[in-house]
Amino acid sequence: MVYLDYAANTPVDKSVLDLYYDVTLKYFANPNSIHKLGQEAKKLIDDCTKEIAHNLNVLPEEIIYTSGATEANNLALKGICRRYKNFGKHIILSSLEHNSLIASASIMQEEGFEVELLPISKEGLVEISTLEKMLRPDTILVSICTVDSEIGLVQPIEEIAKLLKKYPHTYFHTDATGAIGKVNVNYQDVDLITIAPHKFYGINGVGILVKKKDVSLKPLIDGGRSTTVFRSGTPVLANIVSANKALDIALKKQEERYRHVLELNQKIIAHLSKYKKVHINNTSKSIPFTINFSVKGVKSIELAKMLEAKDIYVSTKTSCCPPETPSKLIYALTQDKSLASTSIRVSLSHLTTMAEIDEFLKVFDECYRKLENDGKI
Repeated sequence: MVYLDYAANTPVDKSVLDLYYDVTLKYFANPNSIHKLGQEAKKLIDDCTKEIAHNLNVLPEEIIYTSGATEANNLALKGICRRYKNFGKHIILSSLEHNSLIASASIMQEEGFEVELLPISKEGLVEISTLEKMLRPDTILVSICTVDSEIGLVQPIEEIAKLLKKYPHTYFHTDATGAIGKVNVNYQDVDLITIAPHKFYGINGVGILVKKKDVSLKPLIDGGRSTTVFRSGTPVLANIVSANKALDIALKKQEERYRHVLELNQKIIAHLSKYKKVHINNTSKSIPFTINFSVKGVKSIELAKMLEAKDIYVSTKTSCCPPETPSKLIYALTQDKSLASTSIRVSLSHLTTMAEIDEFLKVFDECYRKLENDGKI
């Protein structure tokens, strides 16, 4: 079995899982309880929150724990818009955003907000000049992902944040789920940051929204004590502790993991580029962890199923989208519906071996020859 869908979900690091197990057994009291056992659990949460904040270069009180990145994105977008609606009702999203942001923006449209999609350049980047032209006095929120989930494009977050500092009533959110543990970005001037530990070998079911101290939100969930007034619900101690552990490991090992993945990436790109009918959708701004390509004339789902039959697991697009539909992100980049309908995403990890890549390329060659023999390409 060759798993090449790490952008969708990563396996839990054993040390993270062991810690989750130990904490679950040992600290079973409610962290909100006033007795000794509850206070011991609360102290552990507070200590982990301080460590997470330190690793992210933010304040402990700026950390909000959620059930995952989808909730964090919903809270960021809806929470800002509903809290500051008196300042304006104009939202700008990049054309590369996750469905949780697109859907949240659609809900806000029903509440009277206006949503505009920011186009990207041929290299896949948000252009600062274009964004500046789209900004209006009533622009309440700009949301641009740090690294998208299908092409791995790294956006100029620091430059965007610098621009938006000129607009005191325009808040800046970035979905950083595809960036943590992969690229270094200074988020100092970003108002809200979404993080998902399951993208860097943590536990599923926990997310983090960083909300800077001078920013407020209208909560999505009310009632019940938690670690913050912005998200109610009994804190899940083991989730928080494991998220802290996964983040610490991901940041400490980021450079060595990057070098390993870059070597794998270069081998795959060189091999696939030999085929006339293969189009590499990545640009020079893509991180090496994500390789996106199209085999012209072959539907994504067909090729993915052929690879799966040989025990090779890839994706056609982000896992939150219907598999039969064209990739919105590839279309936004290429403006080519054919490429968007035939795109395959291979996502790599430090766990991926060169032997696995050799197996994937061997099987790909077999599939390509069969498609040729069947007259499909």
